[in-house]
Amino acid sequence: MERLWLKDDTRNPSGSTKDRASQLVVAKALEYGADTVATASTGNAATALAAVAAGAGIRAVVFVPAGAPPAKLIQMLSYGAEVLPVDGSYDDAFELSLAACEEFGWLNRNTAFNPFTIEGKKTVALEIAASMTPDRPDVVVVPAGDGVITAGIAKGFADLEAAGLIDKRPRLVAVQPEGSAAIAIALREGRDAVQPLEKAASVADSLVVNAPRNATLCLSAIRSSDGAGVVVGDDEILAAIPRLASLTGVFAEPAAAAALAGLEQALAEGLVKQEERVVLLITGSGLKDISSARRAVEIPSPVEPTLEAVIASL
Repeated sequence: MERLWLKDDTRNPSGSTKDRASQLVVAKALEYGADTVATASTGNAATALAAVAAGAGIRAVVFVPAGAPPAKLIQMLSYGAEVLPVDGSYDDAFELSLAACEEFGWLNRNTAFNPFTIEGKKTVALEIAASMTPDRPDVVVVPAGDGVITAGIAKGFADLEAAGLIDKRPRLVAVQPEGSAAIAIALREGRDAVQPLEKAASVADSLVVNAPRNATLCLSAIRSSDGAGVVVGDDEILAAIPRLASLTGVFAEPAAAAALAGLEQALAEGLVKQEERVVLLITGSGLKDISSARRAVEIPSPVEPTLEAVIASL
């Protein structure tokens, strides 16, 4: 593909797209005089909130599944957040965070609950458009979990179109793993609502959710863009990590590398054409989940400290 770009969000302050929403929510918390912001997260949203709250000098309380990747837990703890690992799923953590915010009067940052998360994430679309002007993408490929990033991007492009800054919105292709594909399945089956899963699971932890909280808006946004949903396996996601890094220099966590796996699937299904202008949203750094990336590469055996050994190895 001669017109393929990455939108690299691995270089945001805490290393993921979730920083966009957290920046805006914490700014509003300061405006409102709130002293505590809470959220539920599979890892990246909690880490983003922890980072921004540390910079702003306010308290962050985060609810995460106890099985979240250690790197993400270490990162949010290092920022000074109060971390509550929940013995359950992301959905359990989400419900618990809602109850806690209601009980203690905390400002709730939760994705698909706080509308400023949509406004924060739509800045991805604004930056893509600014970078590509006077052209625009035909397609944007987005890894999807709850569906908020996808809906945010859709809103950004809709705002640009309404302002006359682009002539047409790009098609959105949502990528989900086989074990957590409620939104993609609803799109592919033509349903207006998702069927919640019982035990969603995937190596792409950031995309794992039983009942996507923003499914209705996400489905509407994708359909209004004439977009689609694709489903990829965990093996394809893992293989995409070194493939993406070796071709572009961008090291992505599994959920982000899913964008490349999803593009390849969309090409195979005829949903995207090779001559189109396509942007892959790379949502998070591979440093957030080294153990998964380790599964996709082979660490070489040590060589003797001699030039002959180097020659033999090469």
